Amino acid sequence: MMFSVPQFIDVEDKIAGPLTWRQLLWMIGMGATLLVFFNIFDTALFFIMAVPTVLIFVALAFYRPNGFPLTTFIFYAVLFIFRPKVSVWERPLRQAPVAKAPVEKKEVADTGAKHIDQEKLTELARILDKG
Repeated sequence: MMFSVPQFIDVEDKIAGPLTWRQLLWMIGMGATLLVFFNIFDTALFFIMAVPTVLIFVALAFYRPNGFPLTTFIFYAVLFIFRPKVSVWERPLRQAPVAKAPVEKKEVADTGAKHIDQEKLTELARILDKG
C-alpha cells in the first residue's frame, strides 16, 4: 500500500491571507496599541510614537533570526542575561604520574649528628607539597 507522507510539517497554517495566527495576533495588537496612542496623544506625538511601535510589532510578527521567531530569540536572550554564568571545575579522581625533575644532591660533611638547617627544611616542605 502507498501512504502519503505529510510534507512541510514545520510551516505554520495560514489563517488570514498570508498571515499565520501569531502574525495576525501581533498585527491586531499593533492596531490596538496605535488606537490607544491616537486617543491619548496629539497628532504630532502620535506619529512620533507610532513609527517605533510599528517597527517593533512588525519585527515581532515577521522577523525570524536563525529560523526562530523573534519572541523566542528575545526570551533566550533574557534568560542568558539573567541566568548566572558559573563554570565549575572538578578535580579528576586519578592524576597521571608526573615526571619529577632530578634533584641535585649537595655534598654535606658527615659529622655524625643529623643537622637540618632552615634551607633544607623549606626544600623538604616544597618536595612534599608537590606530591
